[in-house]
Amino acid sequence: MKNLFQLLPAIHDLQASPAFEHLLQIQQVEKGYMTSVVRDVVTNVRNKMIRGEWNEPISSREEMVAFIINKVGEELVNRSKYYLTKTINATGTVLHTNLGRARLSDEVIQHIITISKGYSNLEYDINDGTRGSRHSIVESLLKELTGAESAMVVNNNAAAVYLILRALAKDKEVIVSRGQLVEIGGSFRISSIMEESGARLIEVGTTNKTHLEDYENALTDETSMVLKVHTSNFKTIGFTSTVETSALALLKKKKENLIIYEDLGSGVLYDFKQHGIGDEPVIKDVIAKGVDLASFSGDKLLGGPQAGIIVGKKAWIDQLKRHQMARVLRVDKMTYAALEATLFSYVKGNYSDIPTIRDILATKEEIKERCQIFTEKLLGNTKHFNIQMKEDVSPIGGGTMPGVEIPTYVVCLTHSNRTAMEIATLLRQHSTPIIARIKNEEVILDFRTIEKEDIEEIVIAFTHIG
Repeated sequence: MKNLFQLLPAIHDLQASPAFEHLLQIQQVEKGYMTSVVRDVVTNVRNKMIRGEWNEPISSREEMVAFIINKVGEELVNRSKYYLTKTINATGTVLHTNLGRARLSDEVIQHIITISKGYSNLEYDINDGTRGSRHSIVESLLKELTGAESAMVVNNNAAAVYLILRALAKDKEVIVSRGQLVEIGGSFRISSIMEESGARLIEVGTTNKTHLEDYENALTDETSMVLKVHTSNFKTIGFTSTVETSALALLKKKKENLIIYEDLGSGVLYDFKQHGIGDEPVIKDVIAKGVDLASFSGDKLLGGPQAGIIVGKKAWIDQLKRHQMARVLRVDKMTYAALEATLFSYVKGNYSDIPTIRDILATKEEIKERCQIFTEKLLGNTKHFNIQMKEDVSPIGGGTMPGVEIPTYVVCLTHSNRTAMEIATLLRQHSTPIIARIKNEEVILDFRTIEKEDIEEIVIAFTHIG
């Protein structure tokens, strides 16, 4: 043990070695940073010696220096890798929360690059040459698309809910149906958000049934708001009853300054119902039913960046814009650029430019063609896989359209020597990680969410598996 420790060089000796200087030039890093990595590697070697885990065939100080410098090089490469990496989504789940939800179009990406690469008029009125407001960047687009009087953007829909309750219902009563006290991703509950906002929750109805008179009977002088929460991430079926938005809007006749607010969760600007897909209410229709405020996400069915979008009556949104929390929850120039470009696609009617809409509306024939291209390429590169193309269904995902599944085609694979779990693991560990499904000991690739340009990379991954 003593002889092993004598092989370890001092840090200053390592710094003075030609190998250190050579590595420093190759890696192009600051000397102090590389020195800290050297210390970490030496500490790791020493700890292995102490634990009796050292088994490298090294017998001289020179060999130890070479070993440590080599490990430092490997560690520098590992530490320079970005955590975020491109991933191929082969699950068929269009809005996969773990994989970043909505993909952005090339046009949106280009607008982000243009705006973030230089200066921009984020808070500058070019016409007047005076300070502007970032609230106005996409407001006109949202007003046109939703029919609302006003609009603003915060960093996600949970923030939108919080801001609305905090600014307009703090220390006041907010009536909510018991059947709509939902829990969204990450164990965040509507009731908890309300508690943090300072609003007082008044529950009405039952889990499966709430009637208009339940709301009417709960109205008091302290009531500020009626909150309707769209069940975008679950579905209640059977003996159920909810109150229509238009009926809730009539409650304003019974109490002055009562706010009717609908949290739409995912929120859509494009009517998927016309294709027989789901029953999500279109934002414009909700506004037309008389709500004062509505909020929804930007990175779900809308197909844009993460954002919380608030639309509705100007009087209420003006109050939200002036509230101190609006600054805390505001979004940056890249989010605005992405949202602006996405909304322009809607205004122009270029729905096929929006990847989320394009993927959801992709036909079975289009998906089958991708499956066939992949199958033909893979058959010429490996003999160990059994490959079958089957009909299946794709979920929408992202806490949207619960229970809705779209017909698709998938490729199912089994290996002569490896288990499905082993294959899925190797696919995840590929240079471009590939995330697939496993069912009945088969690896399943759903080509609804796989672009044609990614097929070659998937073939390479399977070829490496052998």
